[in-house]
Amino acid sequence: MTRYGMAIDLNRCVGCQACATACKIANNLPKNITYNTVYTKSDTFGTAVAHGAIANDNAGGVFPNCVLTFLPVQCQHCENPACLPVCPTGATQKREDGIVWVDSSLCIGCRACVMACPYDNVRMMNETDPEYYLDVVVGEADAPVHQEGTVEKCTFCHNLIDRGEVPACMQLCLAGARYWGDLDDPESDVSKAIEGRKYRKLREGAGTAPNVFYLE
Repeated sequence: MTRYGMAIDLNRCVGCQACATACKIANNLPKNITYNTVYTKSDTFGTAVAHGAIANDNAGGVFPNCVLTFLPVQCQHCENPACLPVCPTGATQKREDGIVWVDSSLCIGCRACVMACPYDNVRMMNETDPEYYLDVVVGEADAPVHQEGTVEKCTFCHNLIDRGEVPACMQLCLAGARYWGDLDDPESDVSKAIEGRKYRKLREGAGTAPNVFYLE
């Protein structure tokens, strides 16, 4: 059985935001909705993300020993997603291949999944009728539906995956910092990227067993 996951090489990421832009366009995301965010990494892994105190493209450290590194964050598509058991309508679902997604036709916007998720800002609420930067629809023909009063999140682009492609965030990564594939297949790109490398996961202590690996 396939178990999808992603590895992101923090030594290669240059913070260009191409992954976030590709995601925004491919999924025809409304103005205030973002699935993929590239943060400027603080001196402690994930600390700035945890506390929301972070500024893009500001180096950390004390001059002249300043360091500028980046931390791309999206839904972690956990083995034990905290969002799943708290959803009262079954809108939050986990596929057999491990991809966690939200069925907008079942979502009532209660935000239970948002509150249960240990990863900040990976789920976003359509507070009002979605507004867009362009007057035309962009992205994939089968992009997610965006509706007022529903929660959205990264889907690992399961519409693309189901037709043999890779997530949109990988397609424009100029540094080749992202690796994708079946974590149970030793010959997959993601498995080869992880093998023998030091890596971390976001908030492992939460017990969610995320399937996004950050290579160091």
